[in-house]
Amino acid sequence: MANRHSGPRTGPEGIDRIRAGIRDVPDHPRPGVMFKDITPLLSDPVAFGAAIELMAAPFRAADRKIEGADRKVEGDAQRIEGADRKVDLVAAVEARGFLLGAPLALSLGAGLVPVRKKGKLPGETVTARYDLEYGNAEIEIRRDAVRPGQRVLLVDDVLATGGTAAAACRLLEELGATVVGVAVLLELSFLNGRKLLGGHRIEALTTV
Repeated sequence: MANRHSGPRTGPEGIDRIRAGIRDVPDHPRPGVMFKDITPLLSDPVAFGAAIELMAAPFRAADRKIEGADRKVEGDAQRIEGADRKVDLVAAVEARGFLLGAPLALSLGAGLVPVRKKGKLPGETVTARYDLEYGNAEIEIRRDAVRPGQRVLLVDDVLATGGTAAAACRLLEELGATVVGVAVLLELSFLNGRKLLGGHRIEALTTV
């Protein structure tokens, strides 16, 4: 009998299992908001493993092909510029981005940089402010966490309005990093968050 933990399923069945692990929670955290809850996915080792493999795939060797996702990486036809060069660091956005960013960094053989809310990191930091629909917020990165010229992949669970991701990209670039892409589990396309990310490559595992 095959071990169900033997490896992530990255074909169509795996994608369906990933999507089934993202549930809608109405009126959370406030009335009128439909919250995308990824905790069922995280508790399913097969779906979680498949999600990490699929999110990492575009940033591995350019001839790697993963079937069943909303996007495919198929050799030179969809070659990511510089994809044959290693990702040095994964920058993970607080808080659910940490849950995806840490295993993704290990999968890519990269280090991990936490992007945190202001006041959470010790030592000298760089800070960016960004707008929310109900106010504004600030995020920060340790100044010594990234060296000039390092190739950094930004990771979060959801791309919504794009404000957080755009602010994180600005911080990384301020420190001299090259942002090779933004990888998310889910994109809320109706919020058009891509417009704030300019020319940055965005890889969304699934889109609604």
